Amino acid sequence: MIIEPRMRGFICLTAHPTGCEQNVINQIEYVKSKGTIEGPKKVLVIGASTGFGLASRITSAFGSGAATIGVFFEKPPAPGKTASPGWYNTAAFEKQAIKAGLYAKSINGDAFSDEIKQKTLELIKKDLGQVDLVIYSLASPKRTHPKTGVVYSSVLKPIGDSIFSNKTVDFHTGIVSEVSIVPANEEEIENTVAVMGGEDWEMWINELKEAGLLAEGAETVAYSYIGPAVTEPVYRKGTIGRAKDHLESTAFSITNSLKDIGGKAFVSVNKALVTQASSAIPVIPLYISLLYKVMKQKGIHEGCIEQIQRLFSERLYSGNEIPVDPEGRIRIDDWEMRDDVQTEVARLWAEATDESLPLIGDLPGYKRDFLNLFGFDVAGVDYGKDTDEMVEIPGLV
Repeated sequence: MIIEPRMRGFICLTAHPTGCEQNVINQIEYVKSKGTIEGPKKVLVIGASTGFGLASRITSAFGSGAATIGVFFEKPPAPGKTASPGWYNTAAFEKQAIKAGLYAKSINGDAFSDEIKQKTLELIKKDLGQVDLVIYSLASPKRTHPKTGVVYSSVLKPIGDSIFSNKTVDFHTGIVSEVSIVPANEEEIENTVAVMGGEDWEMWINELKEAGLLAEGAETVAYSYIGPAVTEPVYRKGTIGRAKDHLESTAFSITNSLKDIGGKAFVSVNKALVTQASSAIPVIPLYISLLYKVMKQKGIHEGCIEQIQRLFSERLYSGNEIPVDPEGRIRIDDWEMRDDVQTEVARLWAEATDESLPLIGDLPGYKRDFLNLFGFDVAGVDYGKDTDEMVEIPGLV
């Protein structure tokens, strides 16, 4: 079939297998070009099919030669209907891993569930024995608690008594407008923490440890974001930020639980990037379009793969003690949060209008990165070519 992007708001309903494959190959080639990382050898990535999770799996495999198991929840293809992009990403990754002689298997299902946890534990036990790195990179709007059956839904709202208002942009049209968001109530805050906080991460690590599947000195890393003052009300000081606070505090309790095997948990604070999730958060698309322009002009722009390769090579596996901030977090957002970058973004923010944004922002870069998430607008791909949507994941368990 000829596959074209079909948009509904902030979501693309289709994905292109060849585009997704080329995207993955490009990331693999980048990691290989940066040389070998003396890193992990047996890696579990929870949330492995897109974004930072996919980049972590690629960096582990093609930077360190690691065997990898990926867990994710993706929609498979059906005749005449494309899979979700993470399905095609994983198929492409495994194809390249097999070609390189690397172990790679995957589990598709609800990572919050006991069933998928047990299936993963059995696969590790059978094939790898133990893992020395666990990446936790889940992004989901809902979570069914495995013990109580309660379904929690997250919300993107500020916290406090006042309605939050600021600029945002519709990245499809380039129209800059004012957005207002009512603050969250206590139940919405609690629900967001239940979905996006650290409880499930800790459940995974506890079960892996109890089953004896964590190697001596094993590490685990989850991903977070802080961002600048302009996004604080809707992000870091909003419901998502409350969940990230919980995630970050969970790292300390996990580290305590891993002391007897010399293990440690870290939270890596990463750069603002175009993702399906960030595209839906008011204010964030405008901030990212300005940030991209500034960082590209300064020659310090990074995508997911550049961020994670740098995290592995310069922080986690540099051979030196892992540097952390006063809250114990790894800061790989250091280039984004540089004073010169943030001062310039703040200046441009004040100037941003429909008319000025094409000059002062990088909306084309934002749109391209958004389409790339779904395998579209990838250089070198013939989108007029008949494409088989029925792609299989070689190592799907």
